[in-house]
This record gives sequence, C-alpha cells and structure tokens, in this order.
Amino acid sequence: MRDTQFRRRNAVAISTRASTHETFSRVRMHGLEADVTFLPLGRPETHWAPRLAMSVLGNGLNEACHHEDALAVQEAELAMERRLGSEESILVVQANLAMTYGKIGRRNEALRLRRDIYSGRLRLNGEEDEYTFIAANNYATSLVSLQHFKEAKSLLRKRMPVMRCVHGEDRRLTLKMRWTYAQSLYEDPSATLDDFREAVTTLEEIERIARRVFGGAHPLTADIEEDLRKLREIMLAARQTPPPGSA
Repeated sequence: MRDTQFRRRNAVAISTRASTHETFSRVRMHGLEADVTFLPLGRPETHWAPRLAMSVLGNGLNEACHHEDALAVQEAELAMERRLGSEESILVVQANLAMTYGKIGRRNEALRLRRDIYSGRLRLNGEEDEYTFIAANNYATSLVSLQHFKEAKSLLRKRMPVMRCVHGEDRRLTLKMRWTYAQSLYEDPSATLDDFREAVTTLEEIERIARRVFGGAHPLTADIEEDLRKLREIMLAARQTPPPGSA
C-alpha cells in the first residue's frame, strides 16, 4: 500500500486511528486529505515523522494545485527545519518553497531563495557536485525570468565549463544549463547580432545532442527545437527588415 494517498474532502480536520503496532495520522486541509503512516502521535517535534508529514502534505497540496495552502505548510516546515534540521534538510525545503513561490507569481521571493540555495550548495557540496549545478541552473533560470540577464550570463559562463568537464556533454542537466544560457542571450533586449548567433549555435548543438541521447520525441528535444525554430524566425525577420532611413 502506498504510504500516502490524497483524496478530495471538504473540511479541515485532524483524526487518528491506531492498529496493533502502529499509529497513523490523517491530515485534512482545504479540500485535501493525507494519510501518513508511521506517524507516532505524541512524539516530540524533533521526531522525524511529524516533519515528514508536513513535507508530504505540502507536496500533495502543490500537486493538487492548492499552491497558497502549500505555501503556508512549506513556510511552517522551513521554520521547523531551521530550528531542528540539518543544512541539507533546510536546502531541500527551501527548494520546494522556491518552486511554490514561482507557481503563485512571487518570483522575487523565489529568486532570493534560489540564490541562498546556490550559496548553500557551494558551501555544503562543493563546486563540482550535481546538486550545486542544479541549484546554479535554477538560480540562473530565476535571473532570466526577472530579466537580470547580465547576472545570469555571468553565472552560467562560470558554471557551464565546469559542468561540461565534470559531468559531460550528454547529461540532461548540461543541456538544460546551456539552454538557459541561450535564453539569457536572446531574451536580453540589448542582445547584439553576435549574441543571437551564439544563441542559435548553442541551441543547434544541444538539439543535436538531445536528439541523439533522448530521441526526437522527448519533451526536452522538442522544446529546444521549438526555441530554435522561433529564434531562426526572429533572425530571418531581422535580416529582411531594412535599417531605418534606408528607404
């Protein structure tokens, strides 16, 4: 049986049931119910089970698109982990919370959290760890979405060579990081023709790799291909538009 099952409900309640050997907690919040097994009642806050229950509930609310409710749970979870958890557990909760901030449009809060997560991963895991690269790409993605293109390009130009050297060209994360870099080039309103050319070259390279590694039907390949198509259309239109005063 799955440890967690989510079902629609209409009330906010907490109920319990006991078996011969185990105690369970059922949490219902704003239309979503979670049964979390192995949650001994009456245990201190430091016990792992209540913290796991909070994590399960927050993730379940997000999956059910109750993002505001998930935010309340995850903010409480982060406060708890800051009192009781390890640096690793704090970074995990911060990552979930940053995703929720993004889903409800609070992109500045997401950016601040992702900056902190990247700094934390550098300190905890080092420059060459995969979690550090994931955090770097998430941070860069937030920078691009808020049009902080200069910072995004600076970060990615520093991290991409290390990623490609340590983890290789064919890794999904390497492709996603290079894709984010291409976006930081062509989405910048001050982009030059050279920037557009570099973006096209980058997308062409990673599209070929993605097609070879994952296949043409893979969502990553298809999305990169769509970006490349749009960018080529923009460049073609720019070449066909006469410069001002040439008429």
